[in-house]
Amino acid sequence: MSDASKSLNFIEHIVEEDLGKGFPKEKLRFRFPPEPNGYLHIGHASSICLNFGLGITYEAPVNLRFDDTNPAKEEQEYVDAIKEDVKWLGYEWDTECFASDYFQQLYDWAIKLIEEGKAYVDSQSSEEIASQKGTPTEAGTASPFRERSVEENLQLFQKMKNGEFKEGEHVLRAKVDMASSNMLMRDPIMYRILYRAHHRTNTDWCIYPMYDWTHGESDYIEQVSHSLCTLEFAMHRELYDWFLDQIVDSDRVRPKQREFARRNFSHTVVSKRKLLQLVEQGFVKGWDDPRMPTISGLRRRGYTPESIRNFADTIGIAKRDNVVDVSLLEFHVREHLNKIAPRVMAVLNPLKLVITNYPEGEEEWLDAENNPEDESAGFRQLPFSKELYIEQEDFKEEANRKFFRLKLGGEVRLKNGYIIKAESCTKDTDGNIVEVQCTYDPKSKSGSGTEESLRKVKGTLHWVSAGHAVEAEVRLYDRLFTDETPDAHKDKEFLDFINPDSLKVITAKVEPGLANAKVGERFQFQRIGYFNIDEDSGPEKLVFNRTVGLRDTWAKIQEKK
Repeated sequence: MSDASKSLNFIEHIVEEDLGKGFPKEKLRFRFPPEPNGYLHIGHASSICLNFGLGITYEAPVNLRFDDTNPAKEEQEYVDAIKEDVKWLGYEWDTECFASDYFQQLYDWAIKLIEEGKAYVDSQSSEEIASQKGTPTEAGTASPFRERSVEENLQLFQKMKNGEFKEGEHVLRAKVDMASSNMLMRDPIMYRILYRAHHRTNTDWCIYPMYDWTHGESDYIEQVSHSLCTLEFAMHRELYDWFLDQIVDSDRVRPKQREFARRNFSHTVVSKRKLLQLVEQGFVKGWDDPRMPTISGLRRRGYTPESIRNFADTIGIAKRDNVVDVSLLEFHVREHLNKIAPRVMAVLNPLKLVITNYPEGEEEWLDAENNPEDESAGFRQLPFSKELYIEQEDFKEEANRKFFRLKLGGEVRLKNGYIIKAESCTKDTDGNIVEVQCTYDPKSKSGSGTEESLRKVKGTLHWVSAGHAVEAEVRLYDRLFTDETPDAHKDKEFLDFINPDSLKVITAKVEPGLANAKVGERFQFQRIGYFNIDEDSGPEKLVFNRTVGLRDTWAKIQEKK
């Protein structure tokens, strides 16, 4: 490795051990093998970062292979989305592959197994086959068709391929061991009949290979050296190796399957089936809804590729499944956005503030730092005038000494501007405060160097000039589920824990410089959080998504509850 002092994860130890035993470094090859039956989610990010990270570390090629063997669930839309997600995360694949490219080779190998007496056509129903599987402690029962002749099996399999049977009428099974302690070895199904158009092969095939038959053979065809899977495939490894035993040549690389733990995340679900349910039943507005844990949802919400890669690096690779608190992901996006996001002024819940002693009709432009974390970011100018907006919650008529914002008779500094003092307020007929009247100290301008400007006051407020402010729709996203593990309850559905406050839409006032912001641009709304421009924005309407607050307030909210 390039950095010998680096702490290795157990997968890297396996690779290093293989290299130490003489495996040629130039023959290392990895792959990321998604099934195109849904959008990638944050759980996939760990696998993406692992496989492509190994490619970078060992200067080895990484394939992007689509395991597209089930035309009933797979679509070109998902293929395109997966490619976009991998690219967005910052990775490039060596070869774009599809399991469907290997359908003929897989078929030819299946014929070979039949000829060698290692596969047979079973004419039982799926229910009958399942009933004969046995239990983990009891051997299975052999199919009455297990001893069909090679000739009959070849003939039936050819007719299956030619479309001469109905769905479910026959399957091709491997002849392995009905007494194996590993139930996956009890004559697994290799092919089933399925009359569905495939997104790449259309109707060329009406028999489709099962995942276990396809996976290892695809790795072998591509000469993948290390096939890395999540833990649910650990029991499949024996079958993976058995299938390889039937077709490998000793002079070619034999893939090695190894497993790592799947990462589950708090306050969300990562099952594609359940994510699809959220989409189809209208709980979210699509796979890229910013509340979804999909990579496209995180991208639309304003997450950065760097923050997701840093997150994946932090949680690392483990041997046991566990639940990762989503607040760790939020920490990483805060940390990165703090470095790169320009600071801007936005008022989400506007309250009119009038500076009574400010000259009527006058305005001035104040210097404001774009990002204190980045000296090269420079400054911008903000308009200042007699009438401003501040946040409703930043003013109280009366408050205790721990309230460091504006109250009657109290002083605060307006960010980049002046020190003001609240003199009075106006209420509507319902008793709601609709305007605050203040006075300002004209010599207290920030950065002016005057004695008055150096005077310390405990509170600093953000604001926007009322006459210059731009209206914007702001979408305040929160966690989609109120429960930490919404799909772990036996007596309740995961949908029972949908957070009714996962999205609030408000109209805010933002500084005028944001009028020309482009889709995807990210900002820090000072004192509030990080936001980005949503794709729904247009010339006549600004739309911001809240990526994450400045601090993790969820834990405090839950603690109060």
